[in-house]
Amino acid sequence: MQLIDIDKARYRKHLKIVFIGCALGLAVGSLALSQTLIAIFPDGSGSHFHWNLLGVVVSAFTIGWLLNKYRQHDFMREVTYVWDLKQALNKINRKMRKLEVAALDGNRNAMLAMQYSYAGSRLLWHLDDNVLTLDELTIKQHELDRLAEKFQLTLAVADYDEKILTAF
Repeated sequence: MQLIDIDKARYRKHLKIVFIGCALGLAVGSLALSQTLIAIFPDGSGSHFHWNLLGVVVSAFTIGWLLNKYRQHDFMREVTYVWDLKQALNKINRKMRKLEVAALDGNRNAMLAMQYSYAGSRLLWHLDDNVLTLDELTIKQHELDRLAEKFQLTLAVADYDEKILTAF
C-alpha cells in the first residue's frame, strides 16, 4: 500500500458523515426492528431483551455490509484509504520489537518497514491533528536515519511491501 496525499478537509468531512450515518443507522434501525418484533411477538412478562438485542445485531450487520459494499465509492475513497492504512500500520506495530532488533543488525527490510510505519503514522497524525506525539516520532525517525546511514542504506517508502513482514 503506497502512501498518498489526502485532502484533510474532504477526509474529515466524509469521515464525520460516515460516522454520523452509522450511528443514526444503528439507532434508528435497531429501534425500528426491535419495536416491530415486539409488536408482532409481544412478551407477557415485559422482557424484550432478545428482540432489542436482535435489532442491534441485525442493524450492525446491515451497516457493516453497506460499508463493505460501498467502500469503493468515490465518497468513501479517503475514509477507506485511512482505514486500510491503519490496518497496515497495525501489522507493522505488532512486529515492531522484532523489527527494531533486526534493524540494529542492519536488516534492510526491518528498517524499510519502520520507515513506512513512521511515514504512515506521520500522515495519519496530521490528518487527525494529533501533533502531540510528532516530537517522539521525529526522534525515532532520526534514530532510523542514523542507523540507515551507518549501514549505507537508502530507505524509500515506495519500496515497502507488506510481504516483508512475514520474515519477522
